Amino acid sequence: MKILLICGAAALALGACTTSVPDSGAGVGFGDYDSYQAQQAARDAQLEGRTTVPAPSDVQGSTLGNPDPVIAGAEAALNGGGPVQASPSNPAPQVVENAAGISNENSFDAVSSERDIQADAQLIAQNRAQYQVIQPTALPSRSGSDGPNIVAYALRTDNPVGTPLYSRSRFASAEKAQRACAGYASSDLAQEAFLAAGGPERDRQNLDPDGDGFACGWNPAPFRAVRRN
Repeated sequence: MKILLICGAAALALGACTTSVPDSGAGVGFGDYDSYQAQQAARDAQLEGRTTVPAPSDVQGSTLGNPDPVIAGAEAALNGGGPVQASPSNPAPQVVENAAGISNENSFDAVSSERDIQADAQLIAQNRAQYQVIQPTALPSRSGSDGPNIVAYALRTDNPVGTPLYSRSRFASAEKAQRACAGYASSDLAQEAFLAAGGPERDRQNLDPDGDGFACGWNPAPFRAVRRN
């Protein structure tokens, strides 16, 4: 009997030293898990620069505000200077014509009041009546009195420049030809004068000392290239 009493006293002493087991449903440092989630969402929103979404019960019966001063000023002007109350019964804002400063050229109402479709059609007809269509005509042909045709001469020949074909005087020289060619503004004019004076067979002005039929360095190659193309 004495042994049983001693064992019972020891069991009571051990029970007094044992701590209680905490509720597993409660968060650390919070009353419950729902409060923990709400505070966690608020902390995440603060870190991301967002504002927390209020509960539906907090939104009922509140007034909608606008943080943008430009939009808030426009809403205040449309509502007579006061804040805009969020209510389905609010009247539609009044639309002010030409509020953005649109010019008459960009305003359909202003343009339509000045002239109509019939007036535009009449204006188009007047402009078309002033058009002048010029038909292409053939190039005038050169008569014999205008002088030799160096283009036709170039197309009749096929010898290279510097190839002698015609006999020349023994007194002809490059120095004399250079002085004679200096009297013409271009080799084309020298070639025309050379052909008009009996060339290419004759060279009375000493313009073609080598006898190739081309005076003063005139080159028929460009005219021949046009014929080949």
